[in-house]
Amino acid sequence: MEYGLIGEKLGHSYSKLIHEKLADYSRSFGYTYDLHPLTREEFPHFMEQKDFKAINVTIPYKKDVIPYLDELDENAAAIGAVNTIVNKDGRLMGHNTDFSGFAYMMKQSSVNAFGKKVLVLGTGGASAAIAAVLKKQRAAQLLFVSRTGKGEAVTYEECVSLHSDAALIVNTTPVGMYPAVDASPLDLAPFTACEAVLDVIYNPGETRLTAQAKALGMKGITGLSMLVAQAKYAFEFFLEVSLPDDLIPRITEALGASL
Repeated sequence: MEYGLIGEKLGHSYSKLIHEKLADYSRSFGYTYDLHPLTREEFPHFMEQKDFKAINVTIPYKKDVIPYLDELDENAAAIGAVNTIVNKDGRLMGHNTDFSGFAYMMKQSSVNAFGKKVLVLGTGGASAAIAAVLKKQRAAQLLFVSRTGKGEAVTYEECVSLHSDAALIVNTTPVGMYPAVDASPLDLAPFTACEAVLDVIYNPGETRLTAQAKALGMKGITGLSMLVAQAKYAFEFFLEVSLPDDLIPRITEALGASL
C-alpha cells in the first residue's frame, strides 16, 4: 500500500472516495488510496514494517501510533493524537489534520468560540483536536462531558443542571451515527442560551442532534465539511502539494449529492 487509511473498522469510511476526488481535482494521476482495516494483533506488525508512503489513521489507533513515530508536528504534539503519517526514507512524521479540519468547519459555519462557554461531548481522540481549536479561539470556558464524569469531565446530568447557559455545544461522540440514527447524546431543550451545535458525525448528513438544534432556532452543523477538509490537508502532506481551499466545498457538495 502506498497511501491509505488504517483503523479497526472501515466499512463506512468515505476517505477513499474523498481522496480519489482530490486526486482528480489536483490532476494527481496514478494516485491510489486504499482502506486497510487492522486488528489489534495486526497493528504492531504493520507499523513496524513501515510499508507505505503515507497513511491516515482513525479509531482506535490515533494515539497508539505515536510510539512508532520519529517526529510529531506542533499540532500533533499538543493534541497527543495523530491522524496523518508521512514516511520519509523510513522516518515517520506524525501530523493532526483534524485540528485544521475542525477550524475550517467553524470558519465556514461562521461560528467562533471567543469569550463563550463551550461544551464538548465526549473525551475520545477527536475531542482533543477540537479542544485545541477552541482553546486557540480563546473560549471563556471549556467543559468536557462524558457518561462517567471521570477526570476533568462532568456528567450529562451535571451538564444539564449546571451548564445550560453554554453558548456552543460540540458533539465528538459516535451517538447518532449511522445506523443508529435515532439516537442523540443530549436533549437541547434546556440550553436556551445556545447559539450553535456542531456535530462531527457526517453520516447521516443531518443528525437528530443538529435537527433539534435547528428546530430550536440554533445553528446545527454536521461534520462532512470537516471530513473533507482534514482529508485535503492530509493529501497536501502526502504529496507535498498545495491545493486551494475552495476545493473543500466543491467536494463536500459533490459527495453529499452522491450519498
